[in-house]
Amino acid sequence: MTPGGDILAGSGARLRMARQARGFSQQQLAGMAGVSRQAVSAVEAGHSDPSLRVGLALARALGVTAEELFGPGNTPAAVPARAVAGLGPAGARVSLAPVGDGLVALPLTPDMAAGFQPAGGVVAKPGGDVEPIVPPQPALVVAGCDPALPLLATPLSRLDPPVGFIWWPCSSAEALRLAGAGLVHVAGTHLRGRAGDYNTAAARQRLRHAGAEVIGFSAWREGLVISPALDGEVTGLADLARRGLRLVNREEGAEARRVLDREAARLGIEPRSLPGYGTRATGHLQVASAVAAGLADAGVASEPAALAYGLSFLPLAAERFDLVIPGGQAGSREVQALLRVLTSPWLMTQLSILPGYAPVRCGEHVASL
Repeated sequence: MTPGGDILAGSGARLRMARQARGFSQQQLAGMAGVSRQAVSAVEAGHSDPSLRVGLALARALGVTAEELFGPGNTPAAVPARAVAGLGPAGARVSLAPVGDGLVALPLTPDMAAGFQPAGGVVAKPGGDVEPIVPPQPALVVAGCDPALPLLATPLSRLDPPVGFIWWPCSSAEALRLAGAGLVHVAGTHLRGRAGDYNTAAARQRLRHAGAEVIGFSAWREGLVISPALDGEVTGLADLARRGLRLVNREEGAEARRVLDREAARLGIEPRSLPGYGTRATGHLQVASAVAAGLADAGVASEPAALAYGLSFLPLAAERFDLVIPGGQAGSREVQALLRVLTSPWLMTQLSILPGYAPVRCGEHVASL
């Protein structure tokens, strides 16, 4: 991009950030400024430089100066953002992304990835606003526990224009809660309903007022992940309980924890009597990592996680992992980009070569709720 293009893109991003920070839609801002929505959209996208009249009108409607909005320089010092989780003390690093007509902030914690991730901003004060480092760019924000979700980042980045990707690892129940609160674009879930179906019942209950679309992503088996040292000695949860072996458990709201509880109930075992039942790992790979490191003898996780760490696996359930898109997010640029890449050859190949994954329904429409 030319230097002039950089300036246009930066000005458009500042306009978008200032609008979203105040909770205005493009149509609302256009009405207050007396311009067309298409004019606002073109400026935010960096496709056009506003005339003096339009620039002054937009700045006046947002309560800032035209120099602050369109002049060279840094982004505004601090902006309000809704927090996906506790953001920590002043100076804590966060990811920052537009979701709906506002901004969301996601804390960057060490266990979210194998290395440090770039921050979009820092906390200005505890419980307060966020100071952007760069203007927030369009990014698909997905919550859920499937460690294959970050594979979406590459095809999204190759779109024209590109779309970023932010993953918030959490349980399926928490992912649906965040989607219902408008804090993420998409919730990834694998929750079994009372009738034995996956995801539709739970999504319908959580998003019954807004509606949702359910799109397939992958399928796997879930079961006991066991240290190879116990091969032949442990054939199920009953053996673990009898020998007093230590479990690593998932957090409440995770389907893996429910699988463990159902198996314990089937065997007549009180789950809380199992050593390690009160532990909380935040994902499938974290469970497998704990077992591989010798911190626990077993846990419930997906088969791909067990295979990734070379662990033994005893299946308990065949599950489907779907992407739940709330009705209010379906038309967003980020979600439309997701739908474009779900059936891309690159993504299908990557999922297909992951041991234990079955991506045959990736991108398939499962249900409208």
